[in-house]
Amino acid sequence: MRGELLFEGKDWDFETIQRIHDAVATIAHKELGLDTFANQIEVITAEQMLDAYASTGMPLFYKHWSFGKRFAQHEGIYRMGLQGLAYEIVINADPCISYIMEENSATMQTLVIAHAAFGHNHFFKHNYQFRQWTDPEGILDYLSFAKTYIANCEERYGHAEVERLLDAAHALMPQGIDRYPRKRPMNLQLEEKREQDRKEERERLYDDLWRTVPGRARGSRQLASDKRRALLGLPQENILYFLEKVAPRLKPWQREVLRIVRLIAQYFYPQQQTKVMNEGCATYCHYRLLGRLHETGQIGDGSFLEFLTSHTNATRQPFYDSPSYSGINPYALGFDMMRDIERIVREPTEEDRYWFPEIAGTGDEMEVLRHVWANYRDDSFIAQFLSPRLIRNWRLFHVVDDREHPHLEVAAIHNERGYRDLRRSLAAQYEVGGYAPDIQVVDVDLAGNRKLVLHHRVRDGKMLELANASMVLGHLANLWGYEVLLQEIDATSEQVLKEHMVRPEHG
Repeated sequence: MRGELLFEGKDWDFETIQRIHDAVATIAHKELGLDTFANQIEVITAEQMLDAYASTGMPLFYKHWSFGKRFAQHEGIYRMGLQGLAYEIVINADPCISYIMEENSATMQTLVIAHAAFGHNHFFKHNYQFRQWTDPEGILDYLSFAKTYIANCEERYGHAEVERLLDAAHALMPQGIDRYPRKRPMNLQLEEKREQDRKEERERLYDDLWRTVPGRARGSRQLASDKRRALLGLPQENILYFLEKVAPRLKPWQREVLRIVRLIAQYFYPQQQTKVMNEGCATYCHYRLLGRLHETGQIGDGSFLEFLTSHTNATRQPFYDSPSYSGINPYALGFDMMRDIERIVREPTEEDRYWFPEIAGTGDEMEVLRHVWANYRDDSFIAQFLSPRLIRNWRLFHVVDDREHPHLEVAAIHNERGYRDLRRSLAAQYEVGGYAPDIQVVDVDLAGNRKLVLHHRVRDGKMLELANASMVLGHLANLWGYEVLLQEIDATSEQVLKEHMVRPEHG
Protein backbone atom coordinates (compact mmCIF):
# COMPACT_ATOMS: atom_id res chain seq x y z
CA MET A 1 0.00 0.00 0.00
CA ARG A 2 1.42 3.34 -1.03
CA GLY A 3 1.58 6.08 1.62
CA GLU A 4 1.69 9.85 1.52
CA LEU A 5 4.83 11.61 0.38
CA LEU A 6 7.08 12.71 3.23
CA PHE A 7 7.97 15.87 1.31
CA GLU A 8 7.70 17.44 -2.13
CA GLY A 9 10.46 19.40 -3.83
CA LYS A 10 13.78 20.27 -2.21
CA ASP A 11 12.60 22.36 0.72
CA TRP A 12 12.32 21.05 4.24
CA ASP A 13 11.69 22.25 7.78
CA PHE A 14 12.13 20.63 11.18
CA GLU A 15 8.75 18.92 11.00
CA THR A 16 9.83 17.37 7.70
CA ILE A 17 13.04 16.12 9.30
CA GLN A 18 11.02 14.53 12.10
CA ARG A 19 8.70 12.80 9.59
CA ILE A 20 11.68 11.53 7.62
CA HIS A 21 13.38 10.23 10.75
CA ASP A 22 10.25 8.43 11.97
CA ALA A 23 9.56 6.85 8.57
CA VAL A 24 13.15 5.65 8.20
CA ALA A 25 13.16 4.37 11.81
CA THR A 26 10.06 2.26 11.21
CA ILE A 27 11.63 0.45 8.24
CA ALA A 28 15.08 0.22 9.85
CA HIS A 29 13.86 -1.32 13.08
CA LYS A 30 10.86 -3.37 11.96
CA GLU A 31 11.93 -4.58 8.51
CA LEU A 32 15.75 -4.62 8.59
CA GLY A 33 16.10 -5.46 12.27
CA LEU A 34 18.59 -2.67 12.99
CA ASP A 35 19.24 -1.90 16.63
CA THR A 36 20.48 1.63 17.22
CA PHE A 37 21.34 4.14 19.92
CA ALA A 38 18.83 6.98 20.28
CA ASN A 39 19.42 9.63 17.63
CA GLN A 40 20.31 13.29 18.08
CA ILE A 41 20.23 15.08 14.72
CA GLU A 42 21.75 18.55 14.52
CA VAL A 43 21.46 20.92 11.55
CA ILE A 44 24.66 22.88 10.90
CA THR A 45 26.02 25.30 8.28
CA ALA A 46 28.79 24.61 5.77
CA GLU A 47 31.20 26.63 7.93
CA GLN A 48 30.32 24.56 10.98
CA MET A 49 30.85 21.41 8.91
CA LEU A 50 34.32 22.71 7.98
CA ASP A 51 34.99 23.36 11.65
CA ALA A 52 33.89 19.82 12.52
CA TYR A 53 36.22 18.47 9.82
CA ALA A 54 39.11 20.34 11.37
CA SER A 55 38.59 18.95 14.88
CA THR A 56 38.27 15.27 13.90
CA GLY A 57 34.49 15.61 13.68
CA MET A 58 33.97 15.84 17.42
CA PRO A 59 31.52 18.36 18.95
CA LEU A 60 33.91 19.16 21.83
CA PHE A 61 37.66 19.33 21.53
CA TYR A 62 40.64 21.13 22.99
CA LYS A 63 42.38 23.89 21.04
CA HIS A 64 45.43 23.30 18.88
CA TRP A 65 46.93 25.26 16.00
CA SER A 66 46.76 22.24 13.67
CA PHE A 67 42.95 22.31 13.76
CA GLY A 68 42.97 25.92 12.53
CA LYS A 69 45.43 25.04 9.79
CA ARG A 70 43.23 22.15 8.69
CA PHE A 71 40.18 24.42 8.72
CA ALA A 72 41.92 26.95 6.46
CA GLN A 73 42.98 24.21 4.02
CA HIS A 74 39.49 22.73 3.75
CA GLU A 75 37.87 26.14 3.51
CA GLY A 76 40.21 27.31 0.74
CA ILE A 77 39.60 24.21 -1.35
CA TYR A 78 35.85 24.37 -0.73
CA ARG A 79 35.55 28.09 -1.59
CA MET A 80 37.44 27.55 -4.86
CA GLY A 81 34.96 24.82 -5.77
CA LEU A 82 37.66 22.17 -6.00
CA GLN A 83 36.06 19.93 -3.41
CA GLY A 84 32.59 19.49 -1.97
CA LEU A 85 31.77 18.85 1.64
CA ALA A 86 30.62 15.61 3.14
CA TYR A 87 26.88 15.65 3.59
CA GLU A 88 27.15 14.38 7.15
CA ILE A 89 29.31 13.67 10.13
CA VAL A 90 28.26 11.12 12.71
CA ILE A 91 29.59 10.73 16.25
CA ASN A 92 29.84 7.36 17.99
CA ALA A 93 28.03 8.47 21.14
CA ASP A 94 24.89 7.51 23.03
CA PRO A 95 22.72 9.23 21.89
CA CYS A 96 24.30 9.01 18.44
CA ILE A 97 24.91 12.53 17.09
CA SER A 98 24.44 13.09 13.35
CA TYR A 99 25.21 16.45 11.75
CA ILE A 100 23.25 17.35 8.61
CA MET A 101 23.95 20.46 6.56
CA GLU A 102 21.23 23.07 6.17
CA GLU A 103 22.17 23.38 2.47
CA ASN A 104 21.06 19.78 1.81
CA SER A 105 17.83 19.12 -0.08
CA ALA A 106 15.06 17.11 1.58
CA THR A 107 16.16 14.03 -0.38
CA MET A 108 19.74 14.44 0.81
CA GLN A 109 18.57 14.82 4.40
CA THR A 110 16.71 11.53 4.00
CA LEU A 111 19.82 9.88 2.59
CA VAL A 112 22.01 11.21 5.40
CA ILE A 113 19.59 10.16 8.14
CA ALA A 114 19.32 6.66 6.66
CA HIS A 115 23.10 6.40 6.18
CA ALA A 116 24.38 7.93 9.41
CA ALA A 117 21.60 7.86 11.99
CA PHE A 118 20.72 4.23 11.26
CA GLY A 119 23.51 2.55 9.25
CA HIS A 120 26.56 3.88 11.10
CA ASN A 121 24.60 4.00 14.33
CA HIS A 122 23.82 0.25 14.21
CA PHE A 123 27.43 -0.54 13.32
CA PHE A 124 28.81 1.55 16.20
CA LYS A 125 26.50 -0.15 18.66
CA HIS A 126 27.24 -3.73 17.65
CA ASN A 127 30.68 -4.13 16.07
CA TYR A 128 33.03 -5.81 18.54
CA GLN A 129 35.88 -3.38 17.86
CA PHE A 130 33.77 -0.42 18.95
CA ARG A 131 32.33 -2.36 21.87
CA GLN A 132 35.83 -3.25 23.00
CA TRP A 133 37.59 0.08 22.63
CA THR A 134 35.01 2.87 22.92
CA ASP A 135 32.56 4.16 25.49
CA PRO A 136 29.67 5.89 23.67
CA GLU A 137 28.05 6.96 26.94
CA GLY A 138 31.19 8.56 28.31
CA ILE A 139 32.92 10.11 25.30
CA LEU A 140 31.28 13.54 25.50
CA ASP A 141 31.98 13.82 29.23
CA TYR A 142 35.58 12.83 28.62
CA LEU A 143 36.03 15.35 25.78
CA SER A 144 34.55 18.05 28.01
CA PHE A 145 37.02 17.11 30.77
CA ALA A 146 39.93 17.10 28.28
CA LYS A 147 39.00 20.49 26.86
CA THR A 148 38.72 22.07 30.31
CA TYR A 149 41.89 20.41 31.60
CA ILE A 150 44.03 21.59 28.70
CA ALA A 151 42.54 25.10 28.83
CA ASN A 152 43.47 25.26 32.53
CA CYS A 153 47.00 24.09 31.69
CA GLU A 154 47.30 26.87 29.13
CA GLU A 155 46.36 29.46 31.74
CA ARG A 156 48.70 28.02 34.33
CA TYR A 157 51.75 27.02 32.27
CA GLY A 158 51.40 29.14 29.14
CA HIS A 159 50.05 28.48 25.66
CA ALA A 160 53.47 27.89 24.13
CA GLU A 161 54.39 25.23 26.70
CA VAL A 162 51.13 23.34 26.22
CA GLU A 163 51.37 23.68 22.44
CA ARG A 164 54.86 22.14 22.37
CA LEU A 165 53.62 19.24 24.45
CA LEU A 166 50.59 18.68 22.21
CA ASP A 167 52.77 18.88 19.09
CA ALA A 168 54.95 16.09 20.45
CA ALA A 169 51.99 13.99 21.62
CA HIS A 170 50.18 14.37 18.28
CA ALA A 171 53.32 13.30 16.40
CA LEU A 172 53.34 10.08 18.45
CA MET A 173 49.59 9.39 18.22
CA PRO A 174 50.01 6.49 15.73
CA GLN A 175 52.30 4.89 18.32
CA GLY A 176 49.90 5.67 21.18
CA ILE A 177 47.56 2.74 20.60
CA ASP A 178 47.14 -0.71 22.10
CA ARG A 179 46.60 -2.93 19.06
CA TYR A 180 45.93 -6.19 20.79
CA PRO A 181 42.64 -7.13 22.46
CA ARG A 182 42.48 -5.88 25.97
CA LYS A 183 39.41 -4.54 27.68
CA ARG A 184 40.15 -0.91 28.31
CA PRO A 185 37.09 1.24 27.64
CA MET A 186 37.31 4.98 28.22
CA ASN A 187 34.95 5.95 30.99
CA LEU A 188 35.46 9.12 32.96
CA GLN A 189 33.85 7.92 36.18
CA LEU A 190 35.71 4.62 36.08
CA GLU A 191 38.95 6.41 35.28
CA GLU A 192 38.52 8.72 38.25
CA LYS A 193 37.89 5.80 40.60
CA ARG A 194 41.02 4.07 39.40
CA GLU A 195 43.18 7.17 39.36
CA GLN A 196 44.23 6.91 42.98
CA ASP A 197 45.36 3.30 42.52
CA ARG A 198 47.22 4.28 39.39
CA LYS A 199 48.94 7.13 41.17
CA GLU A 200 50.19 4.89 43.94
CA GLU A 201 51.34 2.28 41.46
CA ARG A 202 53.12 4.92 39.37
CA GLU A 203 54.94 6.27 42.42
CA ARG A 204 56.04 2.80 43.44
CA LEU A 205 57.22 1.91 39.95
CA TYR A 206 58.84 5.29 39.46
CA ASP A 207 60.77 4.94 42.72
CA ASP A 208 61.87 1.42 41.85
CA LEU A 209 63.19 2.61 38.53
CA TRP A 210 64.79 5.93 39.20
CA ARG A 211 66.40 5.29 42.55
CA THR A 212 68.92 3.55 40.32
CA VAL A 213 70.23 6.92 39.17
CA PRO A 214 74.06 6.96 39.47
CA GLY A 215 75.32 8.15 42.81
CA ARG A 216 72.01 7.98 44.64
CA ALA A 217 70.85 4.46 45.01
CA ARG A 218 72.62 1.36 45.90
CA GLY A 219 72.54 -1.84 43.99
CA SER A 220 70.87 -0.36 40.96
CA ARG A 221 73.69 -1.24 38.61
CA GLN A 222 73.14 -4.88 39.42
CA LEU A 223 69.51 -4.79 38.51
CA ALA A 224 69.13 -7.72 36.16
CA SER A 225 68.20 -6.88 32.64
CA ASP A 226 65.15 -9.11 32.61
CA LYS A 227 63.90 -7.68 35.90
CA ARG A 228 64.39 -4.15 34.62
CA ARG A 229 62.52 -4.91 31.44
CA ALA A 230 59.73 -6.56 33.44
CA LEU A 231 59.41 -3.52 35.69
CA LEU A 232 59.21 -1.29 32.65
CA GLY A 233 56.74 -3.57 30.87
CA LEU A 234 59.06 -4.00 27.90
CA PRO A 235 58.82 -4.44 25.04
CA GLN A 236 56.10 -1.80 24.79
CA GLU A 237 54.39 -0.81 21.53
CA ASN A 238 52.34 2.00 23.09
CA ILE A 239 55.01 4.68 23.28
CA LEU A 240 52.71 7.39 24.66
CA TYR A 241 51.67 5.03 27.46
CA PHE A 242 55.32 4.25 28.23
CA LEU A 243 56.24 7.94 28.38
CA GLU A 244 53.22 8.75 30.53
CA LYS A 245 54.25 6.15 33.10
CA VAL A 246 58.05 6.22 33.01
CA ALA A 247 59.54 9.38 31.42
CA PRO A 248 61.73 10.87 34.17
CA ARG A 249 61.36 14.58 33.45
CA LEU A 250 57.65 14.93 32.79
CA LYS A 251 55.54 16.80 35.30
CA PRO A 252 52.19 15.37 36.46
CA TRP A 253 50.13 17.73 34.28
CA GLN A 254 52.24 16.73 31.24
CA ARG A 255 51.59 13.04 31.92
CA GLU A 256 47.85 13.78 32.08
CA VAL A 257 47.95 15.56 28.71
CA LEU A 258 49.76 12.58 27.16
CA ARG A 259 47.08 10.35 28.60
CA ILE A 260 44.31 12.47 27.08
CA VAL A 261 45.91 12.30 23.63
CA ARG A 262 46.52 8.56 24.02
CA LEU A 263 42.93 7.78 25.01
CA ILE A 264 41.53 9.84 22.15
CA ALA A 265 43.85 8.04 19.70
CA GLN A 266 42.58 4.73 21.08
CA TYR A 267 38.99 5.92 20.70
CA PHE A 268 39.47 6.37 16.94
CA TYR A 269 41.38 3.11 16.52
CA PRO A 270 38.30 0.96 15.63
CA GLN A 271 37.43 3.33 12.79
CA GLN A 272 40.81 2.65 11.19
CA GLN A 273 40.13 -1.08 11.24
CA THR A 274 36.55 -1.01 9.96
CA LYS A 275 36.46 1.63 7.23
CA VAL A 276 35.26 -0.75 4.49
CA MET A 277 32.74 -2.51 6.74
CA ASN A 278 31.43 0.64 8.43
CA GLU A 279 30.86 2.52 5.17
CA GLY A 280 29.63 -0.64 3.49
CA CYS A 281 27.08 -1.18 6.25
CA ALA A 282 25.84 2.43 6.17
CA THR A 283 25.70 2.50 2.35
CA TYR A 284 23.86 -0.83 2.16
CA CYS A 285 21.37 0.36 4.80
CA HIS A 286 20.65 3.69 3.09
CA TYR A 287 20.21 1.85 -0.23
CA ARG A 288 17.65 -0.52 1.30
CA LEU A 289 15.91 2.21 3.29
CA LEU A 290 15.54 4.71 0.43
CA GLY A 291 14.45 1.92 -1.89
CA ARG A 292 11.75 0.89 0.57
CA LEU A 293 10.57 4.49 1.03
CA HIS A 294 10.16 4.69 -2.75
CA GLU A 295 8.39 1.34 -2.99
CA THR A 296 5.89 2.42 -0.35
CA GLY A 297 5.27 5.76 -2.02
CA GLN A 298 6.84 7.88 0.72
CA ILE A 299 9.31 9.56 -1.63
CA GLY A 300 8.57 10.43 -5.27
CA ASP A 301 10.30 9.37 -8.47
CA GLY A 302 12.21 12.66 -8.72
CA SER A 303 13.58 12.29 -5.21
CA PHE A 304 14.50 8.68 -5.86
CA LEU A 305 16.46 9.65 -8.99
CA GLU A 306 18.25 12.37 -7.01
CA PHE A 307 19.14 9.77 -4.39
CA LEU A 308 20.40 7.30 -7.01
CA THR A 309 22.66 9.98 -8.49
CA SER A 310 24.28 10.67 -5.12
CA HIS A 311 24.49 6.99 -4.26
CA THR A 312 26.14 6.17 -7.60
CA ASN A 313 28.69 8.95 -7.17
CA ALA A 314 29.56 7.70 -3.66
CA THR A 315 30.05 4.10 -4.80
CA ARG A 316 31.98 4.90 -7.98
CA GLN A 317 35.26 3.02 -8.34
CA PRO A 318 37.62 4.63 -10.90
CA PHE A 319 39.89 2.34 -12.94
CA TYR A 320 43.52 2.14 -11.90
CA ASP A 321 44.62 4.30 -14.87
CA SER A 322 42.01 7.03 -14.29
CA PRO A 323 43.29 10.47 -13.18
CA SER A 324 40.79 10.29 -10.32
CA TYR A 325 42.01 6.90 -9.05
CA SER A 326 43.22 7.05 -5.46
CA GLY A 327 43.03 3.43 -4.40
CA ILE A 328 40.04 1.27 -3.56
CA ASN A 329 36.94 3.25 -2.63
CA PRO A 330 35.75 1.80 0.73
CA TYR A 331 32.14 2.77 -0.06
CA ALA A 332 32.30 0.84 -3.35
CA LEU A 333 34.01 -2.28 -2.00
CA GLY A 334 31.95 -2.38 1.19
CA PHE A 335 28.63 -1.88 -0.59
CA ASP A 336 29.42 -4.44 -3.31
CA MET A 337 30.43 -7.03 -0.72
CA MET A 338 27.21 -6.47 1.27
CA ARG A 339 25.14 -6.83 -1.88
CA ASP A 340 27.13 -9.90 -2.84
CA ILE A 341 26.40 -11.51 0.53
CA GLU A 342 22.72 -10.74 -0.04
CA ARG A 343 22.93 -12.50 -3.42
CA ILE A 344 24.71 -15.53 -1.94
CA VAL A 345 22.08 -15.84 0.79
CA ARG A 346 19.14 -15.37 -1.58
CA GLU A 347 20.24 -16.79 -4.95
CA PRO A 348 23.44 -18.81 -4.60
CA THR A 349 25.22 -20.52 -7.48
CA GLU A 350 27.03 -23.84 -7.18
CA GLU A 351 30.25 -21.89 -6.84
CA ASP A 352 28.78 -19.94 -3.92
CA ARG A 353 27.64 -23.16 -2.22
CA TYR A 354 31.21 -24.47 -2.49
CA TRP A 355 32.85 -21.31 -1.17
CA PHE A 356 30.22 -20.25 1.40
CA PRO A 357 28.41 -23.39 2.57
CA GLU A 358 27.37 -21.82 5.89
CA ILE A 359 25.39 -18.91 4.41
CA ALA A 360 24.55 -19.90 0.81
CA GLY A 361 20.80 -20.20 0.35
CA THR A 362 19.90 -19.59 4.02
CA GLY A 363 17.39 -16.98 2.85
CA ASP A 364 17.72 -14.24 5.51
CA GLU A 365 20.36 -11.79 4.35
CA MET A 366 19.79 -9.36 7.24
CA GLU A 367 20.48 -12.04 9.84
CA VAL A 368 23.75 -12.89 8.08
CA LEU A 369 24.72 -9.23 7.64
CA ARG A 370 23.97 -8.30 11.24
CA HIS A 371 26.23 -11.16 12.33
CA VAL A 372 28.98 -10.02 9.95
CA TRP A 373 28.75 -6.37 11.05
CA ALA A 374 29.05 -7.41 14.68
CA ASN A 375 31.93 -9.85 14.47
CA TYR A 376 34.44 -8.85 11.79
CA ARG A 377 36.86 -6.08 10.93
CA ASP A 378 38.06 -5.14 7.42
CA ASP A 379 40.88 -7.65 7.03
CA SER A 380 38.95 -10.64 8.41
CA PHE A 381 35.81 -9.58 6.52
CA ILE A 382 37.62 -9.51 3.17
CA ALA A 383 39.50 -12.73 3.92
CA GLN A 384 36.22 -14.49 4.70
CA PHE A 385 33.62 -13.00 2.33
CA LEU A 386 35.29 -11.70 -0.87
CA SER A 387 33.74 -14.06 -3.39
CA PRO A 388 35.21 -15.35 -6.67
CA ARG A 389 32.37 -13.66 -8.53
CA LEU A 390 33.22 -10.28 -7.01
CA ILE A 391 36.91 -10.81 -7.74
CA ARG A 392 35.99 -11.35 -11.40
CA ASN A 393 33.58 -8.40 -11.47
CA TRP A 394 36.20 -6.11 -9.97
CA ARG A 395 38.89 -7.57 -12.30
CA LEU A 396 41.25 -8.02 -9.39
CA PHE A 397 44.74 -9.42 -9.89
CA HIS A 398 47.65 -9.71 -7.53
CA VAL A 399 50.60 -7.94 -9.10
CA VAL A 400 53.98 -8.10 -7.32
CA ASP A 401 56.36 -5.19 -7.89
CA ASP A 402 59.68 -6.31 -6.36
CA ARG A 403 62.49 -3.80 -6.73
CA GLU A 404 64.98 -6.68 -6.83
CA HIS A 405 63.43 -7.97 -10.05
CA PRO A 406 63.17 -6.16 -13.40
CA HIS A 407 59.64 -7.29 -14.24
CA LEU A 408 56.21 -7.17 -12.62
CA GLU A 409 54.82 -10.55 -11.63
CA VAL A 410 51.14 -11.52 -11.82
CA ALA A 411 51.09 -13.70 -8.71
CA ALA A 412 47.41 -14.68 -8.65
CA ILE A 413 44.89 -15.19 -11.44
CA HIS A 414 41.25 -16.25 -11.54
CA ASN A 415 41.40 -19.88 -10.49
CA GLU A 416 40.77 -21.50 -7.10
CA ARG A 417 44.27 -20.95 -5.80
CA GLY A 418 44.31 -17.44 -7.25
CA TYR A 419 41.04 -16.50 -5.53
CA ARG A 420 42.44 -17.57 -2.17
CA ASP A 421 45.71 -15.71 -2.79
CA LEU A 422 43.84 -12.59 -3.87
CA ARG A 423 41.68 -12.61 -0.77
CA ARG A 424 44.73 -13.01 1.46
CA SER A 425 46.75 -10.32 -0.29
CA LEU A 426 43.88 -7.80 -0.35
CA ALA A 427 42.98 -8.55 3.28
CA ALA A 428 46.62 -8.00 4.26
CA GLN A 429 46.40 -4.44 2.95
CA TYR A 430 43.77 -3.71 5.60
CA GLU A 431 45.69 -5.20 8.53
CA VAL A 432 46.90 -2.43 10.81
CA GLY A 433 50.23 -4.22 11.11
CA GLY A 434 50.53 -4.15 7.33
CA TYR A 435 50.74 -0.36 6.97
CA ALA A 436 51.70 0.93 10.43
CA PRO A 437 55.40 0.55 11.30
CA ASP A 438 56.11 -1.97 14.05
CA ILE A 439 58.03 0.18 16.55
CA GLN A 440 58.54 -0.83 20.17
CA VAL A 441 60.46 0.45 23.17
CA VAL A 442 62.85 -2.38 24.01
CA ASP A 443 65.20 -1.06 26.69
CA VAL A 444 66.34 1.84 28.84
CA ASP A 445 69.78 2.46 30.28
CA LEU A 446 68.71 3.20 33.84
CA ALA A 447 72.12 3.17 35.43
CA GLY A 448 74.00 5.14 32.77
CA ASN A 449 72.97 7.93 30.44
CA ARG A 450 69.26 6.99 30.47
CA LYS A 451 69.26 6.35 26.75
CA LEU A 452 65.96 5.03 25.43
CA VAL A 453 66.25 2.23 22.87
CA LEU A 454 63.57 1.39 20.30
CA HIS A 455 63.37 -1.19 17.54
CA HIS A 456 61.60 -0.88 14.23
CA ARG A 457 61.05 -4.34 12.77
CA VAL A 458 61.40 -3.93 8.99
CA ARG A 459 59.18 -6.10 6.83
CA ASP A 460 59.46 -6.38 3.05
CA GLY A 461 62.27 -3.82 3.06
CA LYS A 462 60.01 -0.95 4.15
CA MET A 463 62.34 1.37 6.03
CA LEU A 464 61.18 4.55 7.80
CA GLU A 465 61.11 7.74 5.75
CA LEU A 466 64.09 9.73 7.03
CA ALA A 467 62.53 13.20 7.36
CA ASN A 468 59.43 11.97 9.22
CA ALA A 469 61.46 9.64 11.41
CA SER A 470 63.80 12.47 12.43
CA MET A 471 60.91 14.78 13.27
CA VAL A 472 59.00 12.21 15.33
CA LEU A 473 62.13 11.01 17.13
CA GLY A 474 62.95 14.64 17.97
CA HIS A 475 59.58 14.98 19.68
CA LEU A 476 60.13 11.66 21.45
CA ALA A 477 63.56 12.73 22.72
CA ASN A 478 62.11 16.00 24.05
CA LEU A 479 59.44 14.10 25.98
CA TRP A 480 61.90 11.50 27.26
CA GLY A 481 64.47 14.12 28.19
CA TYR A 482 67.54 12.11 27.14
CA GLU A 483 69.01 10.41 24.08
CA VAL A 484 66.84 8.15 21.97
CA LEU A 485 68.24 5.40 19.76
CA LEU A 486 66.02 3.78 17.12
CA GLN A 487 67.40 0.68 15.41
CA GLU A 488 65.79 -0.63 12.24
CA ILE A 489 65.95 -4.43 12.44
CA ASP A 490 65.30 -6.84 9.59
CA ALA A 491 62.33 -8.89 10.81
CA THR A 492 63.69 -12.07 9.20
CA SER A 493 67.44 -11.97 9.76
CA GLU A 494 67.45 -9.77 12.93
CA GLN A 495 70.24 -7.77 11.31
CA VAL A 496 70.50 -4.08 12.22
CA LEU A 497 69.88 -2.19 8.97
CA LYS A 498 70.10 1.38 10.18
CA GLU A 499 70.34 3.44 13.37
CA HIS A 500 68.85 6.83 14.25
CA MET A 501 70.24 8.67 17.27
CA VAL A 502 68.46 11.81 18.49
CA ARG A 503 69.15 14.08 21.46
CA PRO A 504 66.62 16.35 23.15
CA GLU A 505 66.76 20.04 22.30
CA HIS A 506 67.60 20.97 25.88
CA GLY A 507 70.05 18.08 26.33
